[in-house]
Amino acid sequence: MALTITPGTTTRTLIRGEAGEIELLIDSPKDAVQGIAVVGHPHPMQGGTADHKVPHQLARELSAHGFLAVRPNFRGVGATQGEHDAGVGETNDMLAVVDHLREQYPGLPLALAGFSFGAFVAALASVRLTQRGIEIDHLILTGMPSGSVANHRSYDTPPVPANALVIHGENDERVALSAIFDWARPQQLPVVVVPGADHFFTGKLPVLRRQVASYLERPPASAEA
Repeated sequence: MALTITPGTTTRTLIRGEAGEIELLIDSPKDAVQGIAVVGHPHPMQGGTADHKVPHQLARELSAHGFLAVRPNFRGVGATQGEHDAGVGETNDMLAVVDHLREQYPGLPLALAGFSFGAFVAALASVRLTQRGIEIDHLILTGMPSGSVANHRSYDTPPVPANALVIHGENDERVALSAIFDWARPQQLPVVVVPGADHFFTGKLPVLRRQVASYLERPPASAEA
């Protein structure tokens, strides 16, 4: 099914996934689409939705840089069918959205982004896409869980491509900064720390957006060599 978009607006639509319909919030750039992006939202069992302020801000920054930014509601949220699947089904759904966008906009740069649980799903999806030989031009992981976190959950977060942007709050009360350093250290992957920020980047969203903007505007790795 073709996506119906209006430049500079946010629209909602449904596509088919393995567990039923997937609801998409689509943020369209004002001008021609220059890339495609999928943005994951925080944990559904804690009230997370695609309307959450952090994925919304990530999508806005991506669309400001020419990306068609799509925020899928995870299973059981909004009009998306199915039940929460601890990241497994959610990853399959994110990949289904990526495939749908690549069919509609072949050959364009691909970005994955996410906040909290959505960042964990984006990391899992990045591994699967890399295994398929699909290049991920931008990977933005904010407030991502790794290891044991609040509410007795545990996340086996995989290594990610070296071009990823990892942003974490200094005072994240749900995912300790030390846990992200422990995950990033074996990969020699830099972590951008926002001083004074909590898990939800309260009062720090402009800082978050500036970091994302700088990342999206960096030259390609081949140009930096």
